[in-house]
Amino acid sequence: MPPRCLMNKKRCNPLPATQRRFGAHVSVSGGLHTAFERAVAAGCDVIQVFVKNQRQWRARPLGEVEIEAWQQARRQAGIETVFAHDTYLINLAAPGDTIWRQSITAFHDELLRCEQLGIVGLVAHPGAHMGAGEAAGIRRIAKALDLVHKQTEGFRVKTLLEITAGQGTSIGHRFEHIAAIIDLVQHPERIGVCFDTCHAFAAGYELRTAEGYAQTMETFARVIGLERIRCFHINDSLKPLGSRVDRHAAIGKGCLGRAAFRHIINDSRFFGLPMLIETPKGVDERGRDLDRLNISTLRRLVAGKKPTSRKPPADRPRRLD
Repeated sequence: MPPRCLMNKKRCNPLPATQRRFGAHVSVSGGLHTAFERAVAAGCDVIQVFVKNQRQWRARPLGEVEIEAWQQARRQAGIETVFAHDTYLINLAAPGDTIWRQSITAFHDELLRCEQLGIVGLVAHPGAHMGAGEAAGIRRIAKALDLVHKQTEGFRVKTLLEITAGQGTSIGHRFEHIAAIIDLVQHPERIGVCFDTCHAFAAGYELRTAEGYAQTMETFARVIGLERIRCFHINDSLKPLGSRVDRHAAIGKGCLGRAAFRHIINDSRFFGLPMLIETPKGVDERGRDLDRLNISTLRRLVAGKKPTSRKPPADRPRRLD
C-alpha cells in the first residue's frame, strides 16, 4: 500500500528528495521581517520564530506597517510555511490561578499574532504541573486550551503540542500525556503535535537503531496517531537516552548521532513535513554559519542510505570541533 500523505490525509506518491523541507528557528532581532533574510542565508525552506519577546508576558500589538513588512519579506524570500514557538513564561498547567490566567492571556495573544501573520502553527510545551500531579496538570492544560480556542474561534493557526524531555514536573514526555490532552479538549481538530527528536530521546524513546525507531513510531501511531504530527524539531542531544534533560546539540554531534536522523528523514510517511533545527547558533572556526551547516548535513542524509551500524553510539556527545 502506498504511504499516506500526512499533509492532506490522502494516499500519494512519496515526494522526491528535493522536496524535503528543512529549516531553522531564526532570530527576529531588528523586526519580525528580518527573519526571512536570515532564513535565506541559512538555506531554509521553512522557518520558526518567536512572534514576541520570549521572556516577557506582554508586547505591543502588531501594527499594519509591521505586518506588511513581514508579508513583503516573506514573498521575497519565497518561504510559505512558518511556525512560531510560544514564550517560555507560559504554563498552561499551572495550579495557581494567577500564572494560569496570565498564561491563557499570553497564549491567546500569540495565537492572534500568528493568525495576523499567516503562521500555520504555534508550537507549545504543554506545561508543568508544579507538584499538583500529571493528571491534574493534563486537565488544567485541556481547560486552558478550551478557553483559548473559544476566544479564537475561526482561526486557522493550529496549536502544536511539543514532545518534552521531562525535566522537572513538565508534562509531555510520554506520548500518553499528549493523547490525554487531545482526548479532553473540546476541539481536537485544532491540535497537532511537534515531534522533537532531542526531547523524545531524552524522555526515553529510542531513535538510533532501526528497531528502536520503528518501535517508537509504532507507539506514537498507536497512542496519538501519526497524522497528528505537523512538524519535527530536528535536534541532536547532549544528554543520553532517558536522561530527561533538554540540551540540544548539532546534528550528528551528540548522543543521537546521524543514524537517528537518517531514519526520520528517509521515512516516506513524513515526506513533505517541515523539519526544523533548534541547534546551537553562531559560526564555526572557519566562519561558517552553523544553521547552514546543520541544514546541509540533513540534506546529505536524504539519499536513503542505511546507517553504517545498527548499534547505538555511546551515550556521550561527540566533540564539536
